[in-house]
Amino acid sequence: MFTNYNYTVDERFKRYVQIDTQSDPLSSSFPTTEKQKDLSRLLVEELKAMGITDAELDEHGYVFATIPANTDKKVPVICFCSHVDTSPDSSGANVKPLVHRNYDGKDIQLPDDPSVIIRASEHPYLASKKGDDIITASGLTLLGADDKAGVAEIMDAAHFLMTHPEVKHGAIRILFTPDEEVGRGVEKLDMKKLAADFGYTMDGGELGSLEDENFSADGAKIVIDGVSAHPGAAKNKLISAIKIVSEIVDALPKDSLSPETTDDREGFIHPVRISGTVEQAEIDFIIRDFETNALELHEAYLRRIMEKVLAKYPGAKGVLRVKEQYRNMKEVLDKHPEVTAYAAEAIRRAGVQPLKMSIRGGTDGARLSFMGLPCPNIFTGEMALHSKHEYVSIQDMQKAVQTIVYLAQLWEEKA
Repeated sequence: MFTNYNYTVDERFKRYVQIDTQSDPLSSSFPTTEKQKDLSRLLVEELKAMGITDAELDEHGYVFATIPANTDKKVPVICFCSHVDTSPDSSGANVKPLVHRNYDGKDIQLPDDPSVIIRASEHPYLASKKGDDIITASGLTLLGADDKAGVAEIMDAAHFLMTHPEVKHGAIRILFTPDEEVGRGVEKLDMKKLAADFGYTMDGGELGSLEDENFSADGAKIVIDGVSAHPGAAKNKLISAIKIVSEIVDALPKDSLSPETTDDREGFIHPVRISGTVEQAEIDFIIRDFETNALELHEAYLRRIMEKVLAKYPGAKGVLRVKEQYRNMKEVLDKHPEVTAYAAEAIRRAGVQPLKMSIRGGTDGARLSFMGLPCPNIFTGEMALHSKHEYVSIQDMQKAVQTIVYLAQLWEEKA
């Protein structure tokens, strides 16, 4: 089916990554940065140029579009979703995508900062891509494959379906979201407007990966109220909130319960931000575990640490506040096994062995699943995320395009 198809995914990807769409975790607006809409507006233009007449960008930065059904069967409406924003962890401005044709399996030194070297020994997946065409950034920025690879793949698959009417499928909804990287990707999403039955986020990593399970996640904040006093007359008066929050962080385990000491299905408590003054200081945490009920255990442990430290500082006060972020999508997907099963079959039809994996993190799909759209996550080829070492294989992206098309076809066949 794809023998004579001229893929557009790589050219689209290189075009998209040059648009700065970095989100901002400290912003209270939605989207958190207006520049995310720069890419979204371009996507709407390109979708309309394909003949998708209802493509639109709404006030919140969501892109909606429909590939119309071309079958007489009654087929569930399927949504393919990716996010346009890039991580705040590394600059996304002035990205220069570089293509390394027929990759030779050696280290890749990036030209704009020769100290940035993507070492094959540190990236075994990259080493396995010998002979592929690899896209990287130039050394000064991240690449933006997370998740502009997914965006480009959905766009190329839409192009394929619009130009190959012989491939039968039901109505396909396309959704591009802002602010996924700061955990707010579907915060303002109108599910009635989306009007889909099942979905797939295109936001996974290595070729063939299929993720139907993710961390359950809470955010936590400890606020410490100390006592301020003039430092020249502070003896037996001043109680430093800064020192208390520092002691709380220092009391966390050094050999467990942290991102740097856990893997597989182990959860963690992770301080991500400290701010404040002598009088009041705060610590922001992310708390993660595959077992949702384990979050309460982690939070109770954190509360005990806070109370133990505070006991040494009479006169200081502290509070721990917890906010739910997202939950393990497997709780929903287990009720709809066909959604994941069809994805695995589509990957096989693309000539790839499916790799069932769990996400030590979250995607828009996790929250979408609990909003009524069961939504596992499919590979895009994006690797070494949120860093200047980020890379993606063009061949992996092409296989993702195939997978999307085969999935659309499968749902029609099974209807």
